[in-house]
Amino acid sequence: MRLIVGISGASGAVMGYRLLQALGEVKDAEVHLIISEGAARTFASETELSLAQVEALADVVHDDTNLAASIASGSYHTDGMLIVPCSMKTVAGIASGYAETLIQRAADVCLKEGRPLVLVPREMPLSRIHLRNLLECAESGCAIVPPMLTFYSGAGSLEEQIDHVLGKALARVGINYDKFVRWQGL
Repeated sequence: MRLIVGISGASGAVMGYRLLQALGEVKDAEVHLIISEGAARTFASETELSLAQVEALADVVHDDTNLAASIASGSYHTDGMLIVPCSMKTVAGIASGYAETLIQRAADVCLKEGRPLVLVPREMPLSRIHLRNLLECAESGCAIVPPMLTFYSGAGSLEEQIDHVLGKALARVGINYDKFVRWQGL
């Protein structure tokens, strides 16, 4: 399975890092990583992680300005893409088909090729413009998986809350995440 992971400049870069860790546990997963300039700044301000530590979890790392990368073409097969977290700037580009960055172009390719595209938008509160753009993305085929708190799973820590979001996001590309707690009923 070949997946693209985009980490854009929204708050919550640690979710992208944890996604990469989760994908590292998936047998035969080939991960192509794109970190936006904004995400690099977010990692520096929100975590103790170096970009080298994050990039080490990927099989291939692409520069977000390289629109000639392999993943910028539909003829290069991938099994989908997850953008975690996904900034509203990235959402707006995807919604309008404006592929100025490699993250946006790879997302555009997934949509045009009918491949899964999962967005984990990280903004609160959402303006009407954000909601319109998210609706446009959903109507274009994106799965929108906002990082909302879970209560039924008994998640008592930030890590468990992130695991819940990642479990929901990974399910959209056909991956069962072992740290995701499913509802079992009463």
